[in-house]
Amino acid sequence: MKHNGLSTPASEDYLKTIYAHTEWQPERITPSVLAARLGVAPSSVTEMVKKLAAAGLITHVPYGPLALTPVGALRASAVVRRHRLIETWLVREMGYDWDEVHVEAEVLEHALSDRLMDAIDERLGRPVVDPHGDAIPSADGTVVARAGITVDRADPGLVSVVLRVSDRDPVVLRGLARDGIEPGTELEVREPGLVRLPGGDIRPLSDAEAMSIWLTLPPVVE
Repeated sequence: MKHNGLSTPASEDYLKTIYAHTEWQPERITPSVLAARLGVAPSSVTEMVKKLAAAGLITHVPYGPLALTPVGALRASAVVRRHRLIETWLVREMGYDWDEVHVEAEVLEHALSDRLMDAIDERLGRPVVDPHGDAIPSADGTVVARAGITVDRADPGLVSVVLRVSDRDPVVLRGLARDGIEPGTELEVREPGLVRLPGGDIRPLSDAEAMSIWLTLPPVVE
């Protein structure tokens, strides 16, 4: 992926992480959280933040939260698009399980050409979500807004369809996959740590599982 200005695998990882942080909650990411997510030293984050700000890709105040500029958001969405298309391709075409694709996509998103990415997108039928239910931005950065709530915050009695499952923890993904819990699965919330599966079985959820499963919320009628 070629752009004017700062464009390295490391800078793209920073932009992608900043972008993903606010997809499902409004709080901007802080440098300390960014360092933890990327597994790098705070001093490394400080240096990269300066470079990204100088390139016009983010705005920030010292030690304060970070925000993408419009140019930075478009750049970040392009990286996210590549990552999620690759994850989808690996699951659909290459036989990977959904808990195995993140690390592979981290490498391939920086290596595959735009031409090959376009071919993969066409081959897959231009999907709009990846295997975890995360939105795949369009080429112009557009993402269709979707309303969701995690199981741990849902009211008992809610019957809804799984919208997405966070891909942060492969162990959680493997456990949910064993019981067929994935985007599109209908669940009934009995209590924050308990759901009813489509076949009627009751499935207890760990705290990590309950916080990882997002259920679709109906549109608000005004």
